Amino acid sequence: MDGLVKKIQQWISPNRSKVYIISLSTHSGLNAAKGKLFCMQISRADVADLIYFMAIARHRSFSRAAIELGVSASALSHALKGLETRLGVRLLNRTTKSVTPTAAGEELVQSVLQPFDTIEGALESLNRYRDTPTGRIRINAAVEAANLLLAPVMPAFMDRYPDIEIDIVASNRMIDVTDAGFDAGIRYGGTVPEDMVARRLSADIRWVIAASPDYLERYGTPEHPDDLLHHRCISNRLGDDRIYRWELERDGETYQITVPGSVTVNQAETGLVAVLGGAGLMYFPEPLVAPYVKDGRLRLVLTEWSPLEAGFHIYYSSRRQLPTGLRLLIEFLQEARPLGL
Repeated sequence: MDGLVKKIQQWISPNRSKVYIISLSTHSGLNAAKGKLFCMQISRADVADLIYFMAIARHRSFSRAAIELGVSASALSHALKGLETRLGVRLLNRTTKSVTPTAAGEELVQSVLQPFDTIEGALESLNRYRDTPTGRIRINAAVEAANLLLAPVMPAFMDRYPDIEIDIVASNRMIDVTDAGFDAGIRYGGTVPEDMVARRLSADIRWVIAASPDYLERYGTPEHPDDLLHHRCISNRLGDDRIYRWELERDGETYQITVPGSVTVNQAETGLVAVLGGAGLMYFPEPLVAPYVKDGRLRLVLTEWSPLEAGFHIYYSSRRQLPTGLRLLIEFLQEARPLGL
Protein backbone atom coordinates (compact mmCIF):
# COMPACT_ATOMS: atom_id res chain seq x y z
CA MET A 1 0.00 0.00 0.00
CA ASP A 2 1.42 3.37 -1.01
CA GLY A 3 1.94 5.94 1.71
CA LEU A 4 3.15 5.91 5.24
CA VAL A 5 2.27 2.95 7.41
CA LYS A 6 2.92 3.11 11.15
CA LYS A 7 2.63 0.17 13.47
CA ILE A 8 3.14 0.38 17.19
CA GLN A 9 3.97 -2.75 19.16
CA GLN A 10 4.41 -3.05 22.92
CA TRP A 11 5.85 -5.78 25.06
CA ILE A 12 7.34 -6.15 28.52
CA SER A 13 11.00 -7.12 28.96
CA PRO A 14 11.85 -10.31 30.88
CA ASN A 15 12.61 -8.37 34.07
CA ARG A 16 9.12 -6.79 33.88
CA SER A 17 10.54 -3.34 34.54
CA LYS A 18 10.75 -1.91 31.06
CA VAL A 19 8.38 -1.31 28.17
CA TYR A 20 9.57 -1.06 24.58
CA ILE A 21 7.68 0.97 22.01
CA ILE A 22 8.59 -0.04 18.48
CA SER A 23 7.62 2.23 15.59
CA LEU A 24 7.97 0.72 12.14
CA SER A 25 7.75 3.21 9.28
CA THR A 26 7.56 1.64 5.83
CA HIS A 27 7.22 3.18 2.38
CA SER A 28 6.08 0.53 -0.09
CA GLY A 29 6.46 0.90 -3.82
CA LEU A 30 6.74 -1.12 -7.02
CA ASN A 31 10.48 -1.69 -6.87
CA ALA A 32 11.48 -1.77 -3.24
CA ALA A 33 10.44 -1.33 0.36
CA LYS A 34 12.44 0.86 2.65
CA GLY A 35 11.90 1.04 6.38
CA LYS A 36 13.32 2.59 9.49
CA LEU A 37 13.06 1.08 12.95
CA PHE A 38 13.00 3.34 15.98
CA CYS A 39 13.15 1.77 19.43
CA MET A 40 12.60 3.75 22.61
CA GLN A 41 12.97 2.19 26.05
CA ILE A 42 10.81 3.73 28.77
CA SER A 43 9.91 2.62 32.26
CA ARG A 44 6.60 1.04 33.17
CA ALA A 45 6.06 3.97 35.54
CA ASP A 46 6.33 6.38 32.62
CA VAL A 47 3.72 4.45 30.64
CA ALA A 48 1.28 4.41 33.56
CA ASP A 49 1.87 8.08 34.28
CA LEU A 50 1.42 9.00 30.62
CA ILE A 51 -1.99 7.33 30.71
CA TYR A 52 -2.82 9.37 33.81
CA PHE A 53 -1.57 12.56 32.16
CA MET A 54 -3.64 11.96 29.02
CA ALA A 55 -6.79 11.53 31.10
CA ILE A 56 -6.12 14.71 33.09
CA ALA A 57 -5.42 16.69 29.92
CA ARG A 58 -8.57 15.35 28.27
CA HIS A 59 -10.86 16.17 31.19
CA ARG A 60 -9.05 19.35 32.28
CA SER A 61 -9.70 18.04 35.77
CA PHE A 62 -7.96 15.77 38.27
CA SER A 63 -11.23 14.71 39.88
CA ARG A 64 -12.96 13.75 36.63
CA ALA A 65 -9.86 11.92 35.39
CA ALA A 66 -9.69 10.07 38.71
CA ILE A 67 -13.29 8.90 38.28
CA GLU A 68 -12.54 7.60 34.79
CA LEU A 69 -9.40 5.78 35.89
CA GLY A 70 -10.72 4.49 39.20
CA VAL A 71 -7.99 6.06 41.34
CA SER A 72 -7.88 8.97 43.76
CA ALA A 73 -7.18 12.54 42.65
CA SER A 74 -4.25 12.68 45.07
CA ALA A 75 -2.73 9.59 43.43
CA LEU A 76 -3.02 11.30 40.04
CA SER A 77 -1.41 14.46 41.37
CA HIS A 78 1.48 12.46 42.85
CA ALA A 79 1.96 10.52 39.61
CA LEU A 80 1.97 13.67 37.50
CA LYS A 81 4.53 15.37 39.71
CA GLY A 82 6.74 12.31 39.36
CA LEU A 83 6.39 12.34 35.58
CA GLU A 84 7.17 16.06 35.35
CA THR A 85 10.21 15.58 37.58
CA ARG A 86 11.56 12.71 35.50
CA LEU A 87 10.98 14.60 32.24
CA GLY A 88 12.22 17.90 33.60
CA VAL A 89 9.28 19.73 32.00
CA ARG A 90 6.04 21.14 33.39
CA LEU A 91 3.13 19.51 31.57
CA LEU A 92 0.11 21.14 33.21
CA ASN A 93 -0.78 24.56 34.53
CA ARG A 94 -2.75 24.05 37.74
CA THR A 95 -4.82 26.60 39.60
CA THR A 96 -7.64 26.23 42.10
CA LYS A 97 -10.15 26.67 39.25
CA SER A 98 -8.59 25.10 36.17
CA VAL A 99 -6.15 22.55 34.80
CA THR A 100 -4.73 23.17 31.32
CA PRO A 101 -1.81 21.67 29.38
CA THR A 102 1.28 23.79 28.93
CA ALA A 103 2.74 24.14 25.45
CA ALA A 104 4.96 21.15 26.23
CA GLY A 105 1.99 19.24 27.60
CA GLU A 106 -0.11 19.91 24.52
CA GLU A 107 2.73 18.77 22.28
CA LEU A 108 3.07 15.58 24.31
CA VAL A 109 -0.67 14.90 24.02
CA GLN A 110 -0.56 15.19 20.23
CA SER A 111 2.58 13.06 20.01
CA VAL A 112 1.39 10.06 22.03
CA LEU A 113 -2.33 10.09 21.21
CA GLN A 114 -2.12 8.01 18.03
CA PRO A 115 0.34 5.40 19.40
CA PHE A 116 -1.84 4.94 22.49
CA ASP A 117 -4.95 4.56 20.34
CA THR A 118 -3.15 1.96 18.24
CA ILE A 119 -2.06 0.00 21.30
CA GLU A 120 -5.56 0.18 22.74
CA GLY A 121 -7.01 -1.08 19.47
CA ALA A 122 -4.49 -3.95 19.32
CA LEU A 123 -5.37 -5.07 22.84
CA GLU A 124 -9.07 -4.68 22.12
CA SER A 125 -8.78 -6.91 19.04
CA LEU A 126 -7.72 -9.81 21.28
CA ASN A 127 -11.33 -10.09 22.45
CA ARG A 128 -12.17 -12.22 19.44
CA TYR A 129 -9.87 -14.96 20.81
CA ARG A 130 -11.52 -15.02 24.25
CA ASP A 131 -14.38 -17.30 25.23
CA THR A 132 -15.90 -14.45 27.24
CA PRO A 133 -15.39 -10.84 26.02
CA THR A 134 -13.87 -8.43 28.51
CA GLY A 135 -13.40 -4.69 28.71
CA ARG A 136 -14.81 -1.46 30.05
CA ILE A 137 -16.99 0.97 28.13
CA ARG A 138 -18.10 4.46 29.11
CA ILE A 139 -21.43 5.80 27.87
CA ASN A 140 -22.72 9.36 28.18
CA ALA A 141 -26.49 9.09 27.81
CA ALA A 142 -29.40 11.46 27.99
CA VAL A 143 -31.17 10.88 31.29
CA GLU A 144 -34.28 9.50 29.58
CA ALA A 145 -32.12 7.13 27.51
CA ALA A 146 -30.33 5.87 30.62
CA ASN A 147 -33.63 5.19 32.39
CA LEU A 148 -35.77 3.94 29.52
CA LEU A 149 -33.22 2.24 27.27
CA LEU A 150 -30.13 1.15 29.19
CA ALA A 151 -31.27 0.35 32.72
CA PRO A 152 -34.00 -2.13 31.70
CA VAL A 153 -31.57 -4.35 29.75
CA MET A 154 -28.66 -4.28 32.20
CA PRO A 155 -29.60 -7.46 34.13
CA ALA A 156 -29.76 -9.58 30.97
CA PHE A 157 -26.66 -7.96 29.47
CA MET A 158 -24.68 -8.61 32.65
CA ASP A 159 -25.76 -12.26 32.61
CA ARG A 160 -24.63 -12.69 29.01
CA TYR A 161 -21.38 -10.70 29.31
CA PRO A 162 -20.28 -10.84 32.96
CA ASP A 163 -16.74 -9.58 32.26
CA ILE A 164 -17.75 -6.37 30.46
CA GLU A 165 -17.91 -3.30 32.69
CA ILE A 166 -20.23 -0.43 31.77
CA ASP A 167 -19.87 3.08 33.17
CA ILE A 168 -23.05 5.05 32.42
CA VAL A 169 -23.09 8.80 32.97
CA ALA A 170 -26.65 10.13 32.67
CA SER A 171 -26.65 13.78 31.63
CA ASN A 172 -28.62 15.95 29.23
CA ARG A 173 -25.75 18.39 28.76
CA MET A 174 -24.29 18.24 25.26
CA ILE A 175 -20.58 17.49 25.32
CA ASP A 176 -17.92 16.18 22.97
CA VAL A 177 -18.04 12.57 24.11
CA THR A 178 -14.68 11.69 22.57
CA ASP A 179 -12.82 14.57 24.19
CA ALA A 180 -14.52 13.79 27.50
CA GLY A 181 -13.24 10.21 27.46
CA PHE A 182 -16.47 8.39 26.57
CA ASP A 183 -16.72 5.57 24.06
CA ALA A 184 -20.16 6.70 22.91
CA GLY A 185 -23.11 8.96 23.57
CA ILE A 186 -26.86 8.32 23.39
CA ARG A 187 -29.21 11.15 22.45
CA TYR A 188 -32.42 11.76 20.56
CA GLY A 189 -31.82 11.45 16.83
CA GLY A 190 -32.20 15.13 16.06
CA THR A 191 -29.43 16.14 18.46
CA VAL A 192 -26.66 13.72 17.39
CA PRO A 193 -23.50 15.55 16.21
CA GLU A 194 -23.15 15.33 12.44
CA ASP A 195 -19.51 14.24 12.46
CA MET A 196 -20.26 11.03 14.39
CA VAL A 197 -21.30 7.55 13.34
CA ALA A 198 -24.91 7.15 14.54
CA ARG A 199 -26.99 3.99 14.93
CA ARG A 200 -30.66 3.85 15.83
CA LEU A 201 -31.52 2.15 19.12
CA SER A 202 -35.26 2.79 19.38
CA ALA A 203 -38.37 3.49 17.38
CA ASP A 204 -39.51 7.08 16.97
CA ILE A 205 -40.94 8.53 20.19
CA ARG A 206 -44.20 10.38 20.63
CA TRP A 207 -44.14 13.50 22.80
CA VAL A 208 -47.17 14.15 25.00
CA ILE A 209 -48.52 16.63 27.53
CA ALA A 210 -49.52 15.14 30.87
CA ALA A 211 -51.04 16.31 34.14
CA SER A 212 -52.50 14.74 37.26
CA PRO A 213 -56.27 14.25 37.57
CA ASP A 214 -56.26 16.61 40.58
CA TYR A 215 -54.67 19.40 38.54
CA LEU A 216 -57.13 18.99 35.67
CA GLU A 217 -60.04 18.97 38.08
CA ARG A 218 -58.86 22.25 39.61
CA TYR A 219 -57.81 24.11 36.45
CA GLY A 220 -59.64 22.40 33.62
CA THR A 221 -58.43 20.51 30.55
CA PRO A 222 -56.87 22.45 27.65
CA GLU A 223 -58.70 21.85 24.38
CA HIS A 224 -56.38 23.78 22.04
CA PRO A 225 -52.65 24.65 22.15
CA ASP A 226 -53.52 28.31 22.82
CA ASP A 227 -55.17 27.20 26.09
CA LEU A 228 -51.73 26.27 27.45
CA LEU A 229 -50.99 29.98 27.86
CA HIS A 230 -53.58 30.05 30.66
CA HIS A 231 -52.26 27.02 32.56
CA ARG A 232 -49.48 26.28 35.01
CA CYS A 233 -46.78 24.55 33.01
CA ILE A 234 -43.38 23.14 33.93
CA SER A 235 -40.73 24.19 31.42
CA ASN A 236 -37.96 21.98 30.05
CA ARG A 237 -34.36 23.21 30.00
CA LEU A 238 -32.30 21.62 27.24
CA GLY A 239 -28.74 20.35 27.46
CA ASP A 240 -27.46 23.59 25.90
CA ASP A 241 -29.34 25.65 28.57
CA ARG A 242 -32.08 26.84 26.19
CA ILE A 243 -35.68 26.70 27.39
CA TYR A 244 -37.55 24.30 25.15
CA ARG A 245 -40.56 25.56 23.20
CA TRP A 246 -43.22 22.87 23.24
CA GLU A 247 -43.78 21.56 19.71
CA LEU A 248 -47.28 20.47 18.72
CA GLU A 249 -48.64 19.44 15.33
CA ARG A 250 -51.87 18.20 13.74
CA ASP A 251 -52.71 17.69 10.08
CA GLY A 252 -49.81 19.85 8.94
CA GLU A 253 -50.55 22.63 11.43
CA THR A 254 -47.71 23.25 13.89
CA TYR A 255 -47.25 25.22 17.08
CA GLN A 256 -44.11 26.13 19.00
CA ILE A 257 -45.15 27.51 22.36
CA THR A 258 -43.15 29.13 25.14
CA VAL A 259 -45.34 28.01 28.01
CA PRO A 260 -45.98 30.03 31.18
CA GLY A 261 -44.92 28.74 34.57
CA SER A 262 -42.72 29.40 37.56
CA VAL A 263 -40.85 26.06 37.50
CA THR A 264 -38.17 24.95 35.03
CA VAL A 265 -36.34 21.62 35.20
CA ASN A 266 -33.44 20.18 33.23
CA GLN A 267 -34.57 16.57 33.66
CA ALA A 268 -37.99 15.22 32.76
CA GLU A 269 -37.81 12.85 35.73
CA THR A 270 -37.71 15.79 38.14
CA GLY A 271 -40.69 17.39 36.45
CA LEU A 272 -42.52 14.06 36.52
CA VAL A 273 -42.46 13.97 40.32
CA ALA A 274 -43.84 17.52 40.43
CA VAL A 275 -46.56 16.74 37.88
CA LEU A 276 -47.63 13.64 39.81
CA GLY A 277 -48.09 15.93 42.80
CA GLY A 278 -50.37 18.27 40.85
CA ALA A 279 -47.90 21.04 39.99
CA GLY A 280 -49.13 21.50 36.44
CA LEU A 281 -48.74 20.34 32.84
CA MET A 282 -45.48 19.12 31.32
CA TYR A 283 -44.21 17.92 27.95
CA PHE A 284 -42.80 14.36 28.12
CA PRO A 285 -41.52 11.50 25.98
CA GLU A 286 -44.50 9.14 26.08
CA PRO A 287 -42.60 6.04 27.33
CA LEU A 288 -41.65 7.94 30.48
CA VAL A 289 -45.23 8.62 31.55
CA ALA A 290 -46.94 5.55 30.05
CA PRO A 291 -46.96 3.55 33.33
CA TYR A 292 -48.56 6.45 35.21
CA VAL A 293 -51.18 6.97 32.52
CA LYS A 294 -51.98 3.27 32.64
CA ASP A 295 -52.56 3.27 36.41
CA GLY A 296 -54.54 6.51 36.31
CA ARG A 297 -52.11 8.76 38.15
CA LEU A 298 -51.63 10.90 35.04
CA ARG A 299 -53.81 11.90 32.11
CA LEU A 300 -52.76 13.01 28.64
CA VAL A 301 -54.19 16.16 27.08
CA LEU A 302 -54.14 17.49 23.51
CA THR A 303 -53.23 13.99 22.31
CA GLU A 304 -54.27 14.79 18.73
CA TRP A 305 -51.44 17.36 18.73
CA SER A 306 -48.73 14.93 19.92
CA PRO A 307 -45.77 14.88 17.49
CA LEU A 308 -43.68 11.83 16.64
CA GLU A 309 -39.96 12.58 16.82
CA ALA A 310 -36.70 10.71 16.19
CA GLY A 311 -35.93 8.08 18.80
CA PHE A 312 -32.68 7.35 20.61
CA HIS A 313 -29.45 6.93 18.67
CA ILE A 314 -26.04 5.87 19.89
CA TYR A 315 -23.11 7.71 18.33
CA TYR A 316 -19.34 7.35 18.40
CA SER A 317 -16.23 8.56 16.60
CA SER A 318 -15.44 7.17 13.18
CA ARG A 319 -11.76 7.75 13.84
CA ARG A 320 -11.40 5.11 16.55
CA GLN A 321 -11.84 1.37 16.54
CA LEU A 322 -15.22 0.31 17.91
CA PRO A 323 -14.60 -1.42 21.26
CA THR A 324 -15.89 -4.98 21.42
CA GLY A 325 -17.97 -4.23 24.52
CA LEU A 326 -19.67 -1.30 22.78
CA ARG A 327 -20.40 -3.36 19.68
CA LEU A 328 -21.96 -6.09 21.83
CA LEU A 329 -24.04 -3.56 23.76
CA ILE A 330 -25.39 -2.04 20.53
CA GLU A 331 -26.26 -5.47 19.17
CA PHE A 332 -27.91 -6.41 22.48
CA LEU A 333 -30.04 -3.26 22.55
CA GLN A 334 -31.12 -3.77 18.95
CA GLU A 335 -32.02 -7.36 19.80
CA ALA A 336 -33.85 -6.57 23.06
CA ARG A 337 -35.64 -3.49 21.67
CA PRO A 338 -36.83 -2.10 25.03
CA LEU A 339 -38.48 0.84 23.22
CA GLY A 340 -39.21 -0.91 19.95
CA LEU A 341 -37.24 -0.52 16.75
